[in-house]
Amino acid sequence: MNENEIEIKEYRVEGEEIAEDKWQQQPAPKRHPYRIHIILFVLTVFTTLIAGALQQGAIPWEEPFSIVKGIPFSFTLISILLTHELAHYFASRRHSMTASLPYFIPGPPIPPLPIGTFGAVIKTNPPIPNKRALLDIGVSGPLAGFIVSVAAIVIGLNFSRVVPLEEVKGITIGLGDSLGFKLLSYLVIGTLSDKANIFLHPIAFAGWIGFFVTAMNLLPIGQLDGGHVVYAVLGRWHRIVSISMVGLLFILGYMSWPGWYLWGFLTTILGTRHPPVFHPNIELDKRRKIIAWITLIVFILTFTPEPFKIVEMP
Repeated sequence: MNENEIEIKEYRVEGEEIAEDKWQQQPAPKRHPYRIHIILFVLTVFTTLIAGALQQGAIPWEEPFSIVKGIPFSFTLISILLTHELAHYFASRRHSMTASLPYFIPGPPIPPLPIGTFGAVIKTNPPIPNKRALLDIGVSGPLAGFIVSVAAIVIGLNFSRVVPLEEVKGITIGLGDSLGFKLLSYLVIGTLSDKANIFLHPIAFAGWIGFFVTAMNLLPIGQLDGGHVVYAVLGRWHRIVSISMVGLLFILGYMSWPGWYLWGFLTTILGTRHPPVFHPNIELDKRRKIIAWITLIVFILTFTPEPFKIVEMP
């Protein structure tokens, strides 16, 4: 057995033993030094610090020390993204898959809604051994990130301010409420009148972004996390679901938020197909089917048809 070959000695499927078999993983890429991971991470910390400071009205390039005002936002958002990607990493390693450490992607902290990052990714080498491994890898990141996002939203809402609408002046960017965010807002703050609004604390805003990232990753398209889950559960029906979801994104782009057009084009370019697993006859067990349903609920709770909107107040 060479170094790129992983031996799977035994599987049991509904009481039946599958003969000893081997599956061939593609050769692992040359190990990159940790330098690139560290550089990207440091850059992302820097850009999210600037974003967080700008959200607080500070101008770091005029008052450099004011960048510390971005710490609550930066720390929270980085924690959510890191948790998401490390969950994928450890799930991949548990199934003997080759996986890289997270690559953070810094982004320009551009007003009026500075965020400072495009997220993070890890690299894994195909093929994935079976549907059970595929589901474990697919759900691990979104579920872990969701849990940290919930904690961030609950903590952040306790520091957020409820203000009358008449105090809001000019043009602002409004954030859409997912079902999950509405529920947490109700539990922490209570019922809001139609003439009041919430000014989110940076920790709560980072949690809101965590919900948005979770929903985007769980879109049942191609090889997104949601695509992994759909392929693990539905197999060959994955392509139909994937194409249908892309079509729905274009409809949502017309009806609610134009940004869905971009997501529709990007997912079309990335592809709506999913590569097969090595052992397609190894089906999901009952526990994993329950986890798949829980993941669907998480998607419903975090998705919002109109995540961003321009609000003009007199």
